[in-house]
Amino acid sequence: MALEFVGIDPETTGGGSPTVWVEGETADLVLQGEEADGLTKALVGETEWVAGHDTGIPAHETVIRIPARMVPILREACDVAELRAELR
Repeated sequence: MALEFVGIDPETTGGGSPTVWVEGETADLVLQGEEADGLTKALVGETEWVAGHDTGIPAHETVIRIPARMVPILREACDVAELRAELR
Protein backbone atom coordinates (compact mmCIF):
# COMPACT_ATOMS: atom_id res chain seq x y z
CA MET A 1 0.00 0.00 0.00
CA ALA A 2 1.41 3.37 -1.01
CA LEU A 3 0.19 6.57 0.58
CA GLU A 4 0.49 9.95 -1.11
CA PHE A 5 0.87 12.69 1.48
CA VAL A 6 -1.44 15.62 0.76
CA GLY A 7 -1.21 17.82 3.83
CA ILE A 8 -0.97 18.30 7.56
CA ASP A 9 -2.73 20.72 9.89
CA PRO A 10 -0.90 24.01 9.28
CA GLU A 11 -1.12 24.81 12.98
CA THR A 12 0.32 21.49 14.17
CA THR A 13 2.88 21.84 16.92
CA GLY A 14 4.01 18.24 17.23
CA GLY A 15 1.51 17.30 19.96
CA GLY A 16 -1.08 16.33 17.39
CA SER A 17 -1.05 16.29 13.67
CA PRO A 18 -4.27 15.88 11.71
CA THR A 19 -3.03 14.62 8.36
CA VAL A 20 -4.51 13.62 4.99
CA TRP A 21 -3.20 11.07 2.49
CA VAL A 22 -4.54 9.41 -0.64
CA GLU A 23 -4.01 5.66 -0.95
CA GLY A 24 -2.41 4.96 -4.31
CA GLU A 25 -4.17 1.78 -5.39
CA THR A 26 -7.75 2.55 -4.29
CA ALA A 27 -7.65 6.38 -4.31
CA ASP A 28 -9.26 6.26 -0.85
CA LEU A 29 -8.72 9.19 1.50
CA VAL A 30 -6.83 8.26 4.66
CA LEU A 31 -7.33 10.66 7.57
CA GLN A 32 -5.58 11.06 10.89
CA GLY A 33 -7.31 13.30 13.37
CA GLU A 34 -8.37 13.75 16.95
CA GLU A 35 -10.77 11.06 18.11
CA ALA A 36 -14.14 12.67 18.75
CA ASP A 37 -15.24 13.11 22.34
CA GLY A 38 -17.92 10.96 23.95
CA LEU A 39 -20.71 13.47 23.41
CA THR A 40 -19.97 13.72 19.69
CA LYS A 41 -19.73 9.94 19.36
CA ALA A 42 -23.04 9.54 21.17
CA LEU A 43 -24.73 12.05 18.87
CA VAL A 44 -23.35 10.32 15.77
CA GLY A 45 -24.11 6.83 17.06
CA GLU A 46 -27.60 7.44 18.36
CA THR A 47 -29.02 9.44 15.45
CA GLU A 48 -30.73 7.81 12.48
CA TRP A 49 -29.09 9.93 9.77
CA VAL A 50 -30.55 7.88 6.93
CA ALA A 51 -34.01 6.39 7.27
CA GLY A 52 -33.81 2.65 7.88
CA HIS A 53 -30.01 2.63 8.26
CA ASP A 54 -28.54 1.07 11.38
CA THR A 55 -27.52 3.45 14.14
CA GLY A 56 -24.38 3.09 16.20
CA ILE A 57 -20.69 3.15 15.37
CA PRO A 58 -19.42 -0.28 14.32
CA ALA A 59 -16.42 -1.62 16.23
CA HIS A 60 -14.24 -1.36 13.11
CA GLU A 61 -15.03 2.37 12.64
CA THR A 62 -14.49 5.53 14.65
CA VAL A 63 -15.45 9.19 14.51
CA ILE A 64 -12.66 11.75 14.13
CA ARG A 65 -12.46 15.52 14.02
CA ILE A 66 -10.56 17.38 11.34
CA PRO A 67 -10.07 21.12 12.00
CA ALA A 68 -12.04 23.45 9.72
CA ARG A 69 -8.76 25.15 8.81
CA MET A 70 -7.89 21.94 6.93
CA VAL A 71 -10.78 22.26 4.45
CA PRO A 72 -8.42 23.43 1.67
CA ILE A 73 -6.23 20.36 2.29
CA LEU A 74 -9.28 18.08 2.15
CA ARG A 75 -10.33 19.70 -1.14
CA GLU A 76 -6.87 19.06 -2.53
CA ALA A 77 -7.02 15.45 -1.30
CA CYS A 78 -10.39 15.00 -3.02
CA ASP A 79 -8.90 16.34 -6.26
CA VAL A 80 -5.92 13.98 -5.97
CA ALA A 81 -8.20 11.01 -5.18
CA GLU A 82 -10.48 11.81 -8.10
CA LEU A 83 -7.51 11.99 -10.48
CA ARG A 84 -6.06 8.71 -9.16
CA ALA A 85 -9.44 6.99 -9.51
CA GLU A 86 -9.70 8.15 -13.14
CA LEU A 87 -6.25 6.73 -13.87
CA ARG A 88 -7.14 3.25 -12.57
